[in-house]
Amino acid sequence: MQHKNIYWVFKSAISKKICNKIIALGKKTCQQKGKVVHNNSSVKDLKTRDCKISFLDELWIYKEIQPYIHQANKNAGWNYDWDFTEKCQFTEYTKNNFYGWHCDSWPDQYINNKNIDLLNKIRKLSVSVSLSDPKKYKGGELEFDLRNKVSGEPNLIECSEITPQGSIVVFPSDTWHRVKPLIKGTRHSLVAWNLGKSFR
Repeated sequence: MQHKNIYWVFKSAISKKICNKIIALGKKTCQQKGKVVHNNSSVKDLKTRDCKISFLDELWIYKEIQPYIHQANKNAGWNYDWDFTEKCQFTEYTKNNFYGWHCDSWPDQYINNKNIDLLNKIRKLSVSVSLSDPKKYKGGELEFDLRNKVSGEPNLIECSEITPQGSIVVFPSDTWHRVKPLIKGTRHSLVAWNLGKSFR
């Protein structure tokens, strides 16, 4: 699918106070090594991803970020139908931590009878929030790969606009992206995936 706008950014949208509140909450929860999905199973793969994560499901966090997701969906012209946000993922990157090339969506719908909000839906829009003060770390840049589908030639775009603390980027979940290795310091981010019925 071709998009006129690859991503949509709101610079310094979330206050420093709220960012720090999310960081404190994320660090307090039981952090685990981030996993990746291979053959419909979630597994540790340190060649693809090395960072710590925890999941947050507080209503006040959704109230902070969801208005920006709706606005980006409209501003960017995607106009996707979506109606549910999965649990937010808090991520901590320290020196040499990274997340290699991946996309957040997959072809199959969720088949999860335990949660009606997930059932028969797919990930449509991803959102990432920069929680850390950029003066406290180096590296960890977010990049998108818009490679040519025919030739396979890479077309890398660095999303430098998301660097200021509290900045939000929203993008279609089928977009390939990565977080480059952190050189020094600690970087925290919050990501979430927004679901809707399959495209028709």
